[in-house]
Amino acid sequence: MKKFNYLLMLFSAVIITFTSCDDDDPTPDNGVTISGIPATATIPAGGTLGPVTATATAPDGLAQLSITKDGAPLATVPLSGTTASAPFEYTATPADAGKNIVFVFTVTDVDGDAATAQHVLTVQAEETTVRVTSNITTNTTWETGKTYILGGRISVTAGATLTIEEGVVVKGEVGTGANASALVIARGAKIDAQGTATAPIIFTTIADEIEPGMIESPNLTPDLNGLWGGLLILGNARGSFAGNVTEIQIEGIPPSDTNGLYGGTNDEDNSGILKFVSIRHGGANIGEGNEINGLTLGGVGSGTVIENVEVIGNQDDGIEWFGGTVSVTNALVWNAGDDALDTDQAWAGTLDNFIVLCGDNTDHALEIDGPEGSYLAGHTLMNGSVKGNPTAELGDFRDGARGMFEKIYFFDFPAPAASDGRGDFSLSGDKTLTAFADGSLKFASLETVLPEGATLANVFRSGTDVHATAVAKGANTVGADKAAFVAWTWADVSGALADF
Repeated sequence: MKKFNYLLMLFSAVIITFTSCDDDDPTPDNGVTISGIPATATIPAGGTLGPVTATATAPDGLAQLSITKDGAPLATVPLSGTTASAPFEYTATPADAGKNIVFVFTVTDVDGDAATAQHVLTVQAEETTVRVTSNITTNTTWETGKTYILGGRISVTAGATLTIEEGVVVKGEVGTGANASALVIARGAKIDAQGTATAPIIFTTIADEIEPGMIESPNLTPDLNGLWGGLLILGNARGSFAGNVTEIQIEGIPPSDTNGLYGGTNDEDNSGILKFVSIRHGGANIGEGNEINGLTLGGVGSGTVIENVEVIGNQDDGIEWFGGTVSVTNALVWNAGDDALDTDQAWAGTLDNFIVLCGDNTDHALEIDGPEGSYLAGHTLMNGSVKGNPTAELGDFRDGARGMFEKIYFFDFPAPAASDGRGDFSLSGDKTLTAFADGSLKFASLETVLPEGATLANVFRSGTDVHATAVAKGANTVGADKAAFVAWTWADVSGALADF
C-alpha cells in the first residue's frame, strides 16, 4: 500500500513539472507588471485628475491597457513592446461631485496574462454658494446653478469682464452706509449677464431664501426694500453736468471710491450686456437721502445692450439714468420707494416697452429731469403702461426736461389734489415750460383712465392735455406689450400683471 502511494506522488510531480513548463498555459501574470498609478487622489468638483502615467512591462510582449470606471469600461489603449507607458487623465463631471470613483487599470500581454492596479478618486462636493469679498480685477465667470454672496461693495474694475451665466442668483449682504453691498461695473469694465426667459439672473438680498431655478421668493414679499444696495453700471459716455465737467461721482457710492466715477466723451462706449435680469429688495442708504437705485446707469454708452430687466421693491428709484446714450428695451418696475423711472443729466437714449406698478411709497411713476450743464440732449420713452397708487403722481417733468414721451397708458391713479400733486402729470419750473413751448419737450398719444371727478386738464397740466385722451380701463390703444414679461418676471408669475 505504501509503495502505491509513493508511485502516485511521483507521477503527480512529473505531471506538475511538465505542466509548469508549458508556455501555452501561463502561470499567473507571467511577469506582467503595472506601475505609476497612485492609489488615491482628491480633486475639486469640475477638476481634473492627472495626467498620471501608467507604465507596463511584459516579458512576452504587451497587448493593451484597459481602464474601467466604477466597473464600466472607460477606455482601451493598445500597447506594444515589452515596456510601454500610457498617460491618463479624467475631468470630473457634475454627477461625480461628492463621490468616490474607482478606476481599475488592467495590463494584458500577448499571452493573455494580466496585472491590475486600482485607483480611488475622491471628488469633492461642488461648492454651490460662493461669497465674494474683493473687487473683480480679471475676467471672471459666475456659474449656472450657483449662488454668489456680495460681502460688501464689489466693483468690477477697468479692463475686466464679469460673466454671469443664466439662472445665477446673486445675494447682497445686509448693510448701510459704507457697508452697503452692491455690484458696481466701473468705467472700462464690462458685465455679460445673459439670463433667459426660462432661467433669469436674479439679484436679491441674503435674507431671500430663493435658490437657482426659482422665480418667486419663498419667504419675502415684493414690497420689502432697502435690504442691500443694487446694481450700478458706469461708462464713458457724455452727460450734462454742473460746471460742464466731463466726469462726476455716482450717487450711492462714497466719493472715496473712484470706481464710482462716470462720464466722458465716448457715446458709443460698451459696458456689456444685461438680459433677463430681475433686481429685488435693494436701495440701501449710504447717507442721509443718498440711497442706491435698483439699476443705476451712469454715463453708459450706446454700445451696451440692456433688454428684459425687472426691478422690484427698491427703497429709492427703480431705474435711474444719469446721462449716457444707452437704450433699454422691456423694463418693468414694481413697488419703487421713490420714483419708478428717473432720468437726469441729458440722458440721450430710448426706453421702449415698459411697465410700471406703483407701490404704497412710490412718489412719481416718471421723474424726468433736465440737463445740468451746457450739453443739451433729450431721450425717448415710448410704449409704456403705468398702474398708479393712491399716493402716486403720473409724472413730474423738471429743470428743463427734454425729450419725447409717447404711447403711454396710465390707470388707477387718484384724482389730482391741488395741495400735494398726487395724481397729476406736471411740468415744473420756467425752464421746463420753455422746453415744452419750443418743442424740446414733446408728448404724443397719452391715454389715461380718469378717476371720478377728474378732467384731462387737471390731470395733464400746463397744456399737456392736448396730447392726452381719456379711455375706459382696458380699452387703451397704446401701452406696453405684456408678452415680453411673461414667465420670467416675478410680477407675472405672481399675477400682478393681470390688469395689463
